[in-house]
Amino acid sequence: MEVVVLIPSLGRPASDFDLLSQSLCDSGYQTFAIDPRPEFAGQPNLHDLARDTVQQLDDLGLTTFHLIGHAFGNRLSRCITADYANRVMSLTLLAAGGLVEPPKAIWELLYSCYDKTLSPEDHLDAVRLAFFADGNDARSWKDGWMPDVMRYQRKAVTSTPREDWWSASIQRILVVQALQDAIAPVENGRRYKSESAPHAQLVEIDKAGHAMLPEQPEAIASAVISFLQSGDSAQ
Repeated sequence: MEVVVLIPSLGRPASDFDLLSQSLCDSGYQTFAIDPRPEFAGQPNLHDLARDTVQQLDDLGLTTFHLIGHAFGNRLSRCITADYANRVMSLTLLAAGGLVEPPKAIWELLYSCYDKTLSPEDHLDAVRLAFFADGNDARSWKDGWMPDVMRYQRKAVTSTPREDWWSASIQRILVVQALQDAIAPVENGRRYKSESAPHAQLVEIDKAGHAMLPEQPEAIASAVISFLQSGDSAQ
């Protein structure tokens, strides 16, 4: 049974992948969604987080795996791919950012989602505006925000040169971008494909923002499973 490893968004839990993981299991894959460590000693960069993630997979006896990264997880997934390409059977990037940046106001909204002093109403408004497309219900993401994790993951990104991970490429790549993503504009996926991975499959999902997983679970699962199965048939 092939293994799919899933890495969640910035300061977010592995449970964000519950719906996708269930769909993958129903399709015959074994899944491991990795919760971030509550804290990380020192001042890690993305290479340190990549090494730690691979060590966890080593401890589970997993030598090769499909890799899926959402949002921040796409950056870590690309760093893992750059550093351990022989371990990665395929790479799927969900809400891939890092090149085309959002306006400053969107960054401020994003970081306010980790502010424990906000009222529940103001917090949910921030989550909705930053992460969800207009009209989508943000209540599924009202919990799960980990400010301490966000801080060390954010520092890991800022302390790692973008060229270390941005162009990471292997033979099998899927990029799934949401058309209403305010944090990782869709142009990120288009430019990654055109500049770094012309062989990648690019799927653009309507009526979804940066959260995407709770917004369009069926469309995302369909894209991911079709991609994985197309590789199965080619083997």
